[in-house]
Amino acid sequence: MSNQFFWMSVLSLVAFAAVCVRRIPEGQVYSLRRVDGNTRFVGAGMHFVLPLIERVSHKMSLAGSRIEILATLASGEDCEASLYFQVLDPQRADHVIESVDNLLRERTRELLGSKAIPSDPLERRLWLKQSLNAEVRERGLLVTRIDLRTLA
Repeated sequence: MSNQFFWMSVLSLVAFAAVCVRRIPEGQVYSLRRVDGNTRFVGAGMHFVLPLIERVSHKMSLAGSRIEILATLASGEDCEASLYFQVLDPQRADHVIESVDNLLRERTRELLGSKAIPSDPLERRLWLKQSLNAEVRERGLLVTRIDLRTLA
């Protein structure tokens, strides 16, 4: 009977250890939130996670993301923008990562509708990218590229 109990205990410990190991894919960072509210960030590789104490609160891709935006220029033309951005600092981006798409979408619409927008398409893209980066840099994000197309 004690031999059976020993093997059940060993099997339980092995199963618990298997549940505690988490593999993070290449190019991603997970933020793990503990019960007490502390957060830690783990990068690619195998990591030990305490199942009932820590949970994955955000999965952030460091490779880059793209969002599509429909907006109206100050001149009244409708345009479509493809905005490419990437997370540079997961610790700072953790606070806004759930709403980053809406944040960038709303701010891009505001900037495209402003009177200060340049008329030259190349200058417009550069101005828009610099304006957005000035606002999102402190949040750990970087706008890498913007493609603008006017809709007919």
